[in-house]
Amino acid sequence: MIVPSRETSSSQIGPGRRQLPRGLSAIVIATVALFAVSAVVAPASVSGNAILSMLPFAAILAIVSLGQTLVVQQGGIDLSVPGAFSLAVVLITKAPTDNLTNVAVMALLAVAVMFLAGFISGVIVAYVRVAPIVVTLGMNALLIGTTWAVSAGAARPSPNSWYRVATADPLGIPVPVIIAVVLTVVLTVITKMTPWGRRFEAVGANPRMAAAAGIRPATSMVMAYAAATALYAVGGILLAGLINTPSIREGDSYLLASVAVVVLGGTSLLGGKGSVIATAIAAIFFTQVDRMALTLGLGPGVQTLIQALALALGVLAHRSRNRTGRRS
Repeated sequence: MIVPSRETSSSQIGPGRRQLPRGLSAIVIATVALFAVSAVVAPASVSGNAILSMLPFAAILAIVSLGQTLVVQQGGIDLSVPGAFSLAVVLITKAPTDNLTNVAVMALLAVAVMFLAGFISGVIVAYVRVAPIVVTLGMNALLIGTTWAVSAGAARPSPNSWYRVATADPLGIPVPVIIAVVLTVVLTVITKMTPWGRRFEAVGANPRMAAAAGIRPATSMVMAYAAATALYAVGGILLAGLINTPSIREGDSYLLASVAVVVLGGTSLLGGKGSVIATAIAAIFFTQVDRMALTLGLGPGVQTLIQALALALGVLAHRSRNRTGRRS
């Protein structure tokens, strides 16, 4: 049984032809155009060293945005990004000794704690039917409170052993980029090539029709939130290895950015189909916009304005595609 989407796709195509992931071609073209513009107006932002220093941070944003994509595909939104990300950062810096084994244990603990937090959020959203924005805002407050309690309000330096791992570049590719690529491929395979993935997208498109088809919407929703917060933790863990003394509020800058990246990647805020590959490319686009603004000497306020503008343009572009689809 085919489950209809909440929205009308702009590309109703004939039988035998496969539909490209929504927004993938658009974000690829936009990213190529951005680098071309950067080469003209801010050439220092596209030098070899600049790109190598940009990619690990783009990879971290991509990982966080992959989690947000899963939630948005279920018709929700996750406001717990800052708390989950920041708590993971703090847990890594609280490793008892500068030993890679201890750091690995703290990393696993961070991922497990965030998975549990997301699982709880998902259960409340799916079974208690509280609005996602309310649930995740409350979870974010809980996680931020825990972050302050664990850190005692003071930032600590990252373990040197973890810094050496996180900043390594086997075969010239930074470790965060390798991890982001692996996660993107794994999530693409799961969501696009498995029966569970097809059910996952069907639930996001129309939970009632999915339930009528014998699919359990609650399971997909719970797993989306749990996996998402685990991914936020991975992002925080990686960032803790790139910065000598990370702030206990490192996650604050990732909330708006993750939502903007998801929208720029073409995933509908109404839920349904999405492309994690497009999300990952949108993270590169978004990070390069920041780097270009920084190279041009624009202040943090202007950079935040650019982020908000990118989010607005992504929403407008999506609405335009929907209107085009309804006319066709």
